[in-house]
This record gives sequence, structure tokens and C-alpha cells, in this order.
Amino acid sequence: MLPHLPLYLPLTFIFTTLLAFGCIVLLIYTMSKPVGKKNMQLTTVIIAVWLALQALLSYLDVYNNSPEAIPPRIILFGVLPTILVILLLFITRKGKLFIDRLSMQMLTYVHLIRIPVELCLYALFINGAVPELMTFEGRNLDILAGLTAPLVGFFGIAQNKMGKTSLLLWNIISLALLANIVVSAVLSAPSPFQQFAFDQPNIAILYFPFSWLPSFIVPLVLFAHLAAIRKLIIK
Repeated sequence: MLPHLPLYLPLTFIFTTLLAFGCIVLLIYTMSKPVGKKNMQLTTVIIAVWLALQALLSYLDVYNNSPEAIPPRIILFGVLPTILVILLLFITRKGKLFIDRLSMQMLTYVHLIRIPVELCLYALFINGAVPELMTFEGRNLDILAGLTAPLVGFFGIAQNKMGKTSLLLWNIISLALLANIVVSAVLSAPSPFQQFAFDQPNIAILYFPFSWLPSFIVPLVLFAHLAAIRKLIIK
């Protein structure tokens, strides 16, 4: 854990991660066909173990000790496994069936998590743990996706005020906003790929609990967009 941060900041991010965990639970509970109590419990255990593993790797400085590693260890041990899981969901029969049973409205509400994340990123910038470009004062407009998500979910989907094309456009634009901050985060973190923010690099994601951002929250947001786009295309 970064020693110079005020205590409220890591505590807030831990709470934000728990909210993201809750989003997954709600996604499963609101499926058109229940997955069953055992499957729900298994999913909960797997996610809890994953979060604990990421916390342990951060605590042991696995991510922070080798900035010269290629690929960076946070990508190798934190990001790539989640990308593999998402890929399996989209290419396997059971995975596609799972996605098709998810609620479009709940997939949209998942993006509310981006609001506290962006507020945490701003606080991290103020405390010298991420560069300004990763905040809404810099080149990161990802908070707009979070702010518009409840409007899209309620008026656009629940009240049926938005057509398929409009919903697709919102998801694609919001996905582009996510891609923008991910690229900025990678290119400003201490690694052989760093291109900018050398005076105040993106070090927060290498420490607990902020390592949960690339290893859990960002993959969840990515999955929510990809699942929604799939549902809209095949609808």
C-alpha cells in the first residue's frame, strides 16, 4: 500500500471494488434464467479468491519490483487471465448462453461504478500517485459513461426511449472512452512501454488496493460493454 496516501482513499477504493463485486452478483441474480444456488456460490468464491490473490501479489510487491519486465507483471498476472475468461465466455456455447440471459438494463447500470473510480483517480492525482492525464482534468472523459449510464438504463432501456442503434452508439462511444484511459494508464506506468508522465507516473495500480482496477474493475466494465453489444447485434 502506498504509505503517503490518506487512509480514506484506499478504503474508498476497497468499497468501490466491493460495489463492483455486487454488480456481478446483481447481474447473475437478474438473469432471465437463474443459474442455481451452487453456481452462484461457486462464482462468488472464484471472484473472492481472485481478489485475494491480486491483493497478495500487490502486498508482496510482485507488481512493483520489476518495472522492466516484459510484459509488465500487472498485465501478465492481473489483466491477461481476466481477458482469457472474457474470451472464453464469448466463444463457448455455455458462455454465449450465459451472456444472452443477462439483463441489458443491469449491464448498463454496471457502468455507474466508473463514477467512484474516476473520483478515486482524481484523488490519487492530487496525492501524486497517478498523472493528471488519467483524470477528468486531463484526457480522461470516462466519467461521462458513468454519469450517463443511469439515464440510458432507465429512460433508454426500461422506458424504451432509445432504439438499438442509439444503444449501440452509446456502448461503442463509452467503450472508446474506456480504451482511451486504459492506453493512457499503460503508457504512463513505470515499464519499458512508458511514453509520458515521467514526472508523476501511474504507480497506484501497482499497489493494493488499486491493483484491483486493472485486474477486476476494468475487465468487468469491458465485459459489460461487449456483452451489451453482442445482445444488441444478435437481437
